[in-house]
Amino acid sequence: MKEKQSLTVEPRVLEAVRQAAVDGRLTCTEARRLAGELNVPVRVVGAACDALGVKIKACELGCF
Repeated sequence: MKEKQSLTVEPRVLEAVRQAAVDGRLTCTEARRLAGELNVPVRVVGAACDALGVKIKACELGCF
């Protein structure tokens, strides 16, 4: 099994996720939009969500 790599998340990404999250949740669409605005891969926004305890809701892939 492949081990998960730890990503370094810039403070600006953490802050953007913190501000965008409502009640500790963020939609998949919003996470993708943030990634585009911040010019970072979607997985970095996902790592920021993990670090902050923010849950992804309304996943476009049906994973969450």
